[in-house]
Amino acid sequence: MSINSETFAPDMLKGKTAFMTGGTSGIGLGIAKALAAHGAQVAVMGRDAAKATNAAGEIGNGAMGLAADVRDYAALDGVMAQAQEQMGPFDIVIACAAGNFLAPAAALSANAFKAVVDIDLLGSFNCLRAAYGRVHKPGASMIAVLAGQATRAMPLQAHACAAKAGVAMLVKCLAMEWGPEGIRVNGLTPGPVEDTEGFQRLMPPGMEEKFRNTLPLRRAQRMDEITAGALFLCSPAASYVSGTAIECEGATGLAPFPFM
Repeated sequence: MSINSETFAPDMLKGKTAFMTGGTSGIGLGIAKALAAHGAQVAVMGRDAAKATNAAGEIGNGAMGLAADVRDYAALDGVMAQAQEQMGPFDIVIACAAGNFLAPAAALSANAFKAVVDIDLLGSFNCLRAAYGRVHKPGASMIAVLAGQATRAMPLQAHACAAKAGVAMLVKCLAMEWGPEGIRVNGLTPGPVEDTEGFQRLMPPGMEEKFRNTLPLRRAQRMDEITAGALFLCSPAASYVSGTAIECEGATGLAPFPFM
């Protein structure tokens, strides 16, 4: 039995609405499924329309699949308006779209650096800013999915570290500004989640066993372990949690970096 079904009431989010960017694959899709499984109506957005439609079918519970690029504020705002028209104001907003790859800084082009910053940092701002006027006040929970790169310098990750550090500070600023209206804003930091595209993309060939052996828990993270963190931040148990990052990553940040 998964953490989610054991720990959280099945109807905990019944009657709640959620909008997610980056919710059509990987960690985002896993979180979207967990929200729907606990009663929320969910809208997920990705760049590929067919992928978004397929994801909505996997999520179930009347989920919507929408297509736009998080870097394009007008397009994102448009699909968010479409979701709001069908679902009503949002209780939960999650910015999960991200891009990354391994690259030495000396070989990283300005365009490649900008692409990651635009998807991760600008995309997170666009999502949360567009949602600001479309959430329940008070009571809304906003989450930006972070990464260990937000606080930990890593070789081959100058672009991602800069972008995620920016998102972490954005979370704090928005929590301060929007808190008086009853909006909670938090970050959620996953560890290396098994069987995701991101895990495979950042894992050099032949490094899987060595990497796992450096981790304090000697294994990668299960999807239900990170979705439990998202469910907590959306739950009444987190009603006074804002402006922080929940590091649901198994002490991965304490492990040596194995790729050098």
